[in-house]
Amino acid sequence: MIDRHEFFAAKLQYETDASDVHAARKAGTDLVVIDVRSDEAWAQGRVPGAVHMHYSEIAERAPVEIPSDASVVVYCWSPGCNAGAKGALEFAALGYSVREMIGGFEYWVREGYPVEDHDGIHRRPIDALTGVPRIRTRP
Repeated sequence: MIDRHEFFAAKLQYETDASDVHAARKAGTDLVVIDVRSDEAWAQGRVPGAVHMHYSEIAERAPVEIPSDASVVVYCWSPGCNAGAKGALEFAALGYSVREMIGGFEYWVREGYPVEDHDGIHRRPIDALTGVPRIRTRP
């Protein structure tokens, strides 16, 4: 039987969250972020620089498009969506180092991180329940 320490240590090897992904990218960590949602969801907005690869396409596309030694983070819409887990499973089956971004795109947006869509990159308001609003200084 696995003990609690081992369980949570293992869990953190396979999961990450929006704030950790944002911080890692800001620090220059080389991550390949994969959006596994539908075309319609992708068009509504995504993590800037993410690659759109529906989870059903990973087995075919990833070996051609994503370096085998890449650190991969996958996400779907929200905690209520298991497409991220399906995508992570596909990458793991191919031997990639992969983690699922828990909370998905929903929490990326709610925490106020940049969003990319057809109009470019912008930020939506921070949800007071998920993040601390940034202190604005006067110009």
